[in-house]
Amino acid sequence: MGWGDLGANWAETKNTANLDEMAAEGMRFVDFHAAASTCSPSRASLLTGRLGLRNGVTHNFAVTSVGGLPLNETTLAEVLRQDGYITGMIGKWHLGHHGSYHPNFRGFDYYFGIPYSHDMGCTDTPGYNHPSCPACPRGDRPSRNLERDCYTDVALPLYENLNIVEQPVNLTRLAQKYAEKATQFIHHASASRRPFFLYVGLAHMHVPLSGTRLSTDPQGQGPYGADLREMDNLVGQIKDKVDRTAKENTFLWFTGDNGPWAQKCELAGSVGPFTGSWQTRQGGSAAKQTTWEGGHRVPALAYWPGTVPANVTSTALLSVLDIFPTVVALAGASLPRDRHLDGVDASAVLFGRSQTGHRVLFHPNSGAAGEYGALQTVRLGPHKAFYITGGAKACDGKVGPTRRHEPPLIFNLEDDAAEAEPLERGSAEYQRVLPEVREALAGILLDVAGDKTSRADYTRDPSVTPCCDPHQKACRCPAT
Repeated sequence: MGWGDLGANWAETKNTANLDEMAAEGMRFVDFHAAASTCSPSRASLLTGRLGLRNGVTHNFAVTSVGGLPLNETTLAEVLRQDGYITGMIGKWHLGHHGSYHPNFRGFDYYFGIPYSHDMGCTDTPGYNHPSCPACPRGDRPSRNLERDCYTDVALPLYENLNIVEQPVNLTRLAQKYAEKATQFIHHASASRRPFFLYVGLAHMHVPLSGTRLSTDPQGQGPYGADLREMDNLVGQIKDKVDRTAKENTFLWFTGDNGPWAQKCELAGSVGPFTGSWQTRQGGSAAKQTTWEGGHRVPALAYWPGTVPANVTSTALLSVLDIFPTVVALAGASLPRDRHLDGVDASAVLFGRSQTGHRVLFHPNSGAAGEYGALQTVRLGPHKAFYITGGAKACDGKVGPTRRHEPPLIFNLEDDAAEAEPLERGSAEYQRVLPEVREALAGILLDVAGDKTSRADYTRDPSVTPCCDPHQKACRCPAT
């Protein structure tokens, strides 16, 4: 399961009873990271086990994108389907929707969801956003808001396999539809007595927040708390279905695809202690789109009763990149042999036999500073080195300056989770770590240069925009 814009301190809201139960019965990771700090690159890495410099996806695809995740990249669904699994994808895709880039052509037997983020199209139920966005226009009524953050021309589509079944989608009912489709998929897959793989990519906690439960929110915690509780309820429904059908033989992995979107202010969620204080003093946000901890450190839980030990907290350094090789190993399937992976098999950590994950992890630039996908932030054990820094847009609209650092800034996260004060360049600790950082960075760049890499097509063409009826205003169609 993967969710968007889920801050590192999600449990603060006390609205996660089902997730808390999963944590009590499974394993919680406290040093887990998205593979990038924006949607498409992180999701591409989840499904390939490879960083954007290898799989070609370095920034987000658009409503008008012709391409998507390169077709010569092998997805986790393709590997498992070849090994006999029934494969399903429910929720946000954001890896290309046109032609062969659709999920049904990327290894998934079944798809139900939206092709990109749910703020990338107007709806009749626009929910809470900052700035607020209007509902889809009707008839000859013009759009009432030309804010560039609002998509007012084309309605958000909902797909079932290759067909648009609703446009615009009703966001207030979407979470429950996902829960129903997920439980149906699990039921049918279990009845077939074949193994199954289900990838659920929810809209939560990305804006717009639907506020479905806001009117009955007993804790009065506003749209974010209500949306978080809605997500928790959906997770609980999926977990309950698994527990009733195949509890001892089904592995659940919950995580997010990047940190909170700070420019959305009170709708963004919390980065917890990972405030990126060095950056925020310069200006701008240190959350989504950045390589500061608040941009990519995300919650993660593993649940598999009888296999994953209960009520355990792991300190292993792990990443969304590790889902691909770990799941393939657990399934007894074979990894692609003609390309290098950046993820590691974390089975030993999951089974409680090890606390060792990555020694080195690389955080790609995701829009705040530097070239998209470039590796200029290096995590080495407890240390983190920045060759480039920059903030994303903050709630106040400000963006911090881009700064290049040679030699790099290095922080010790064990002593300084807020990334407030870099090590003194003349200190013994800095001088000891610097050569290892340089060696690790040079090593991966050399490895990528010699690898089979892909290049995504980011061409745009308005004709590929999903539209069930181009003769209707905003491509409006009734639900089927």
